[in-house]
Amino acid sequence: MTRPTRGADVLAASLRNAGVTRVFALSGNHVMSLFDALQDVGIAIVHTRHEAAAVHMAEGWARVSGQPGIALVTGGPGHANAVGALYTALMAESPVVLLSGHAPLRELGRGAFQEMAQAEMAAPVVKRAFTSERADALGRDFAAAVRTAMTWPRGPVNLNLPSDLLEEDCAADAAAGAREFAVRPKPLDGQLQSAFAQRLAAAKRPLVLAGAGFATRAGRAVARRFEQATGVPVLVMNSPRGLADPALGSLREVVAQADCILLAGKRLDFTLDFGRAFASGCEVLAFDADAPAALDAIAVGLRTSASQWQREVHDATTYRPAAWDAATSSLPGRLHPVQALRPLQSILDSHPDSVLVIDGGEFGQWAQACLHAPHLLVNGVAGSIGSALPMAIGARCAQPGAPVVAIMGDGTFGFHMAEYDTAVTNALPFAAVVGVDGRWNAEFQIQLRQYGAARAKGCEMRPLRYDLIAAAMGAHGEHVTAPPELLPAVQRALASGQPACVNVAIEGVAAPRVAR
Repeated sequence: MTRPTRGADVLAASLRNAGVTRVFALSGNHVMSLFDALQDVGIAIVHTRHEAAAVHMAEGWARVSGQPGIALVTGGPGHANAVGALYTALMAESPVVLLSGHAPLRELGRGAFQEMAQAEMAAPVVKRAFTSERADALGRDFAAAVRTAMTWPRGPVNLNLPSDLLEEDCAADAAAGAREFAVRPKPLDGQLQSAFAQRLAAAKRPLVLAGAGFATRAGRAVARRFEQATGVPVLVMNSPRGLADPALGSLREVVAQADCILLAGKRLDFTLDFGRAFASGCEVLAFDADAPAALDAIAVGLRTSASQWQREVHDATTYRPAAWDAATSSLPGRLHPVQALRPLQSILDSHPDSVLVIDGGEFGQWAQACLHAPHLLVNGVAGSIGSALPMAIGARCAQPGAPVVAIMGDGTFGFHMAEYDTAVTNALPFAAVVGVDGRWNAEFQIQLRQYGAARAKGCEMRPLRYDLIAAAMGAHGEHVTAPPELLPAVQRALASGQPACVNVAIEGVAAPRVAR
């Protein structure tokens, strides 16, 4: 007997039509019909241990693949758990669609199980949050969510799925629709395009500051193409440290010298000190159109004589103190962050598609200063911590043949350590290098600077063996207490073919100050 077409089947067909091959999900009452329907269309479910981790995995997938990442959670508290992770995706401009189960429409206002104003809860941290109202429209609603997520500036969308609609019978042909996923770019106005090109050409020290939407492999390629074609330096900003971003060396010095700055999909926000760091008289240009396409359009016919300035910008932003070459820990049995990180570059250079995921905190800032990779995922302007481990899992799904290395501190590890079980269960190998200094070091450093050592309290942690915790879940574990051990340990971790944790005892020093 043929089963009737349910709303869940309509939605599953729309996911398949969008090219979705997997969703990152945590099960729950409201969405079990969709779990069932996904089997019929061949979409894999990576079943996670926490709803926020599902969103972070979807974002890792989206940032590496360039395609929308899909997270699926149940309603009520499941949805609430997922919402916080959306802020990271919003500030990083990552195209994530969160599908949330929802109390039945017919029971709303009557005390339905886990009834909650879910769209209203998610609205501040997404581009759009809405709730489906008809079973036969579930596929079209999903298509609309994907278009919104993929339209510049990209970002997360929340679609809520009332359980009665997912279970409701629909017309047999309802699943055939919802194939409109194409995004309609918003081009830059022709007059603005010409004006921007003229202003940049006339400047002596022009500079393009590109926003988070350029912080993907594809986005950075657009930035390089513009710089090579025009001679105008382009810097991609995606750090909560802003002008003090250690990945960009003496960025503040460069910004203070520029006489014309084009903000390409970059807000004039706290990361730029709201413009106070700009030189007096600096001309500031900005646009909110489809930024990569707009930058390509501006480059047409634009030539400058800024080659010397271009070299100065490069030298300033790639500057690293020579003293780092001799950096050592002042504590026995521990590594300085530079000793724990620089050896990893050889691994990242070994494959054209290698992935580097860096979390927040002081250890993460050292990693941003020391390392680079074709696919670079940092915690972004949101400044959140805890996302690196699940993001690495999502990135592994998108890039199955390259080394995936995640850098995180011991504080970060505690957020989603159970996702090692997810990685082991789904055979998704990666290597996490965990810097263990036994404290929430970023906050500890604030205490030292602002209140003094005597009042530096409340940020301590026990220096646990996180490699043993991961090993207890079936992962590969390594423990490092001396510099010569670091690279072989990470190489063994990657060669194991398993999810791995490399536990590195580090000295808890402050984040680097790279400026010359």
